Amino acid sequence: MHIGFIGLGNMGSAMAANLLAAGHDVTAYNRSPDKVDALSAEGARPARTVAEACQGDVVVTMLANDDAVEAVSFGDDGIVASLRPDAIHVSSSTISLALAERLTAAHAEGGSRFVSAPVFGRPEAAAAAKLFVVAAGAPDTVEALAPVFEAIGQRTFVVGTEPKAANLVKVSGNFLIASVIESLGEAMALVAKGGVDVDQYLDLLTSTLFDAPAYRTYGGLLARREFEPAGFSATGGLKDVRLALEAGDGLQVPLPIASLLRDRFLTLLATGGGHLDWSAIGALSAWESGGPGPNA
Repeated sequence: MHIGFIGLGNMGSAMAANLLAAGHDVTAYNRSPDKVDALSAEGARPARTVAEACQGDVVVTMLANDDAVEAVSFGDDGIVASLRPDAIHVSSSTISLALAERLTAAHAEGGSRFVSAPVFGRPEAAAAAKLFVVAAGAPDTVEALAPVFEAIGQRTFVVGTEPKAANLVKVSGNFLIASVIESLGEAMALVAKGGVDVDQYLDLLTSTLFDAPAYRTYGGLLARREFEPAGFSATGGLKDVRLALEAGDGLQVPLPIASLLRDRFLTLLATGGGHLDWSAIGALSAWESGGPGPNA
């Protein structure tokens, strides 16, 4: 397939490279041209503008937030205006339900198609093509994207015919991950101050009741205090918790734990930790109980 790819950060660069490795023709655009140059060395075509990346069958966006997706999607040279009829915009970014609705309507009006397909997995999973893809959109459109999803992930979950359903699932999943990080941090601070070896404690947890990727991955990061370089930043974590709260407001679902998590991320950012991996919120409890801070 002829695929445009917009957004070559930690996740996007790996996803685009895997599309190339699967034999797809990839045209790449990024605000920082050095990242495009690196992908061009692997066989991608560089695009000087967003519009140049929108000349094929599909364009994938993997960007940081709503503002970034809006900036490349709308306007005279944006994705909506540049895609040919029946071409597909796949948004793999974690965005709000409101923006997903706006994109769905704009593409329908312009004659192109839109699918939300955010992913679960950190950069190492993206590099190994082991992401989990959560897709939603018109069934025939989602089916046409199977070669794209197979190139970047190990399994695709189709969760509805309205694109915003995938964004709701993604936001809820990130809320759950943040909840795991916070509860792990509190529990590990408790046992560490009581004299229990944290590595031994983590091995016990992940060998018994909590043998799950989130506990192994984030427990390991906490035990090693491995917060730099960030696989996903604390600033991004705050954004995603706010998206969960926004979704809760719209659907009239109280999310009291999400409110707590928002405050925990605000504490981390206020103390200079916005650049750290979002797992660093789990280190706040140890700091508050007399241990080193996340930045230490």
